[in-house]
Amino acid sequence: MLKLYGFARVNGGARGKTRDLRVLWTLEEIGLPYQVVGMDHPNHDLDSPAYRALNPFGQIPMIDDDGVVVSESGAILLYLARKSGKLIPHDLAGEAQVLRWSFAALTTIDVPVLSLWFVDLCGGKASKPSKALHDWAEMCLKQLNRWLTNRRFIATEDFTVADILMTHVLDAGTDEDMLKPYAWRANHERLERTRSGRGQYDKHRTAGVPASANSQRTPRLPPTQRKTRRRALWQG
Repeated sequence: MLKLYGFARVNGGARGKTRDLRVLWTLEEIGLPYQVVGMDHPNHDLDSPAYRALNPFGQIPMIDDDGVVVSESGAILLYLARKSGKLIPHDLAGEAQVLRWSFAALTTIDVPVLSLWFVDLCGGKASKPSKALHDWAEMCLKQLNRWLTNRRFIATEDFTVADILMTHVLDAGTDEDMLKPYAWRANHERLERTRSGRGQYDKHRTAGVPASANSQRTPRLPPTQRKTRRRALWQG
């Protein structure tokens, strides 16, 4: 059975924003059975020789799919999509668009947004570097807004892992004031409400994954919820 290594305990400021939640969300969407392995970050579980042998960077998330070890949240989501045949088109052109916008979420948007958060967190708020990062992030969000105008989803005509990645990047560290001018923000929030109302995802988002390995199968969404979740995501 597929094992997901996620945070059982994490520093308070990171709760609800960690990248293992992207994987949990995806697993819930595609319905694959999985086992969660809870890692205690303050207790230095990620520094253990056993974990570093699997992931030399000592980061979360990571999956072990019967010996296939994958780290990096974007790589994991794309692997799960390909494995299940869900949340990604089956044609090369469509897959290319999902790859394109997955990488855009993790680089073009996440880099300035996350860098700004880190500089401000470390006492650099209102400094020259902070202002430069704010302007960079704001420019990228404006460019993203132009792309999303009149689009149902970010990469294709259907909901894909690219939407999950972009939504979580925007949710996990972006200054709320920076998102207010954009019409698609309301739909981003609607998706957050829809996904966070579902069983295991909601539990893990607020409390972390279990402190020890615990087998469980992801619940399948009722047809009405699946239809609701697949409404146009980004249109204002």
